[in-house]
Amino acid sequence: METLEAELERAKSLDVTDLADAIEDIGFECTRCGACCTSEADDPHTATVFPDEVRELQETTEYDFRDVARPMPFGLTEDGGETFEWALQTDDCGDCRFYEDGIGACSVHPDRPLICRTYPFSVALGGTSQPMGDPVDESGVVRAHECEGLGRNIDREHAEELAAALKERAVRELEEAIGVRDNYDPANPDPGEIVVHDSEGAKNPDGTAYES
Repeated sequence: METLEAELERAKSLDVTDLADAIEDIGFECTRCGACCTSEADDPHTATVFPDEVRELQETTEYDFRDVARPMPFGLTEDGGETFEWALQTDDCGDCRFYEDGIGACSVHPDRPLICRTYPFSVALGGTSQPMGDPVDESGVVRAHECEGLGRNIDREHAEELAAALKERAVRELEEAIGVRDNYDPANPDPGEIVVHDSEGAKNPDGTAYES
């Protein structure tokens, strides 16, 4: 298995032109169906977000940290525990809190996180996230995940924008993974406590530094 550092170098060496070619080959046009922003079968929406992206959304919306992001639920139990990512906050229905129901729109669209900018695509590199299940199509290192907009014509300018964002996301995800690994110190939280380990260290659910 490649080290995270080796995968990071692979991500940095990705050719945006090749990625754009692959995206054109697969084809995509957003239909604003909202499927990637809403919950599915009582499973709340989970879109990963980097710590600095949370802060940027805080500045944009003037929301508190917990209004923007929540601890990724994977690995947590009713008694709390430790997790290693942040997810965009959800509303009472389990949908992304920034999704405007009925019009298929994102209220923070210009400032949306990289995971949202690049959906439904990912790259086939270890240490990067594969959103919404297994890929349904692929071309080169580019993978496409379930989305009704796949297979539609995409103009070159949009394909290149998506490709650049996809490379940036791959690099950022691996840098984040390396940071989490290097800064990880088991917290052993008390029952009911939740600790999130990100590249900046251990944190409480409100984004403040965790102190054991």
